[in-house]
Amino acid sequence: MATLGRDLAAIQNQTFDLAVIGGGITGAGVARHAALAGLSTLLVEAADFASGTSSRSTKLIHGGLRYLAMGDFGLVREGALERKSLKRMAPHLTQPQWMVVPASSRAAMAKLQVGISLYERLGAVDRAERHQNWGAKDIAAREPLLDQSRFPYACTYREYLTDDARLVVATLRGAAVKGAVVCNHVRLTGFEAGGDGVTLSLADMLGGQRLETRASVVVNAAGPWVENVIRLGGGSGSDGAKPKLHLSKGVHIALPRERLPLNNMVMMTSRDGRPVFAIPRGQVVYVGTTDTTFEGGPGYWPTVTTEDVAYLLAPVNDHFRDVNVEAGDVVGSWAGLRPLIREEGKAPKEMSRRDEIWQHPERFISIAGGKLTGYRKMAEQVLDRVGRVLERDVTLEDPLAVLPGGELEDVNAEVDRVARRYGQSERVALRLVRLYGSEVSQVLGETPVLIAGGVFAEEVRWAVEVESARTLEDVVYRRLRVPWFRPGESQTVALAAAELMGGMLGWEGHVLDSELRTVRDRLRDDLVFNAA
Repeated sequence: MATLGRDLAAIQNQTFDLAVIGGGITGAGVARHAALAGLSTLLVEAADFASGTSSRSTKLIHGGLRYLAMGDFGLVREGALERKSLKRMAPHLTQPQWMVVPASSRAAMAKLQVGISLYERLGAVDRAERHQNWGAKDIAAREPLLDQSRFPYACTYREYLTDDARLVVATLRGAAVKGAVVCNHVRLTGFEAGGDGVTLSLADMLGGQRLETRASVVVNAAGPWVENVIRLGGGSGSDGAKPKLHLSKGVHIALPRERLPLNNMVMMTSRDGRPVFAIPRGQVVYVGTTDTTFEGGPGYWPTVTTEDVAYLLAPVNDHFRDVNVEAGDVVGSWAGLRPLIREEGKAPKEMSRRDEIWQHPERFISIAGGKLTGYRKMAEQVLDRVGRVLERDVTLEDPLAVLPGGELEDVNAEVDRVARRYGQSERVALRLVRLYGSEVSQVLGETPVLIAGGVFAEEVRWAVEVESARTLEDVVYRRLRVPWFRPGESQTVALAAAELMGGMLGWEGHVLDSELRTVRDRLRDDLVFNAA
């Protein structure tokens, strides 16, 4: 069993080949690669795994069509090819879906066809998954809400939908099964680099314990907090903190499925020319994203403003007939911060999504930028640097080793099997398989207890015992994924999960009340939009 556990005794006064700071997708990828390469590996995350940007993405595994227009063909090709890698590693977390791109004229349609054909060639897309060209009859039958008076044509191509936070957890479990020590809620408070390694000072954010450990090499993969981590060295690494980051805020809002009943993902165009996606999932269709400079510094819950909401609602009303959605229709929202590499004179939407690595001192390596889709290739690049410092071979025999839950040949067949075994609807079975893959039976056991909708008590126990969830927010937001995709069940699930966790973790009454209050306040704040 690939279990994540907060084994603090395995940290104190130990020495590792590699310590990774940051439990988002980049840090998770680095830790997995290092563990597969045989390095003794530690990863610490100050909050929960994926609690920052890596649970706040658009949740697409894609190359990014818009980067073709920016001339970044290498980034597009790498992203498009990595979709196949991730599908092999975690088929339950790479869900093929059609992306509908509306066109307002024959000329616009022809331009789309050229761009998408190039995208498919760069990504070596299989013939069976290549794009389709839709006319009026196709649109009327397959996506009837689309306003055909404005968009009489559409080009439809394959993209992969994922669950970003679940991908992080699966990747970390892939590291743990190879011996990596992986701890959430453990913060780096300082470090001192020397000639033969780095001494790290750590704090347990739940129990208050102070820890010290050493690593031959440190990888700083803290996302928006990369520069903050560098400054903790007190001069050891702060003078090597170039290039500086530019934080860009990406906002998503969720609308009830009945208010926007789409059959497919749809790529819209905002009034300033940016692509905005509408993606059906669970009880909602979520819409995103924005791309604006964020001046507030790194944080876990960036504010969603009334301007953000208006920006995302506008293309919905522009593209679909008789919808007329308003801010009052929004049932959820989230915002993440992209740690872009600063390019002076450019707006966030113009800045490259490429990653960049810098090394100062020699044994302290920082990585920033990049995209969710490319996390595995980023890990390879970082470990190449680590291998050179350690003078170790870090080449992997099987870089595409299957992640926990990925032992599936046919996702649809597994959905059918789960539905039959547990007497559940296809909708409930699909949710379970998309979260847990081949491990559904291990998660649920023989006679699972339903607590709300399609959520089971056994999922809460799995989150705590196997996936190291330690707060109610960890479970509700990042393990079960209820508030953003099944918002109608959030309060019921939160109450049931709190009672289960209280028994498992020994919470006294005041702790349980505090955990519930924190989640309820967060659920409320998801729907509070203030002026910028």
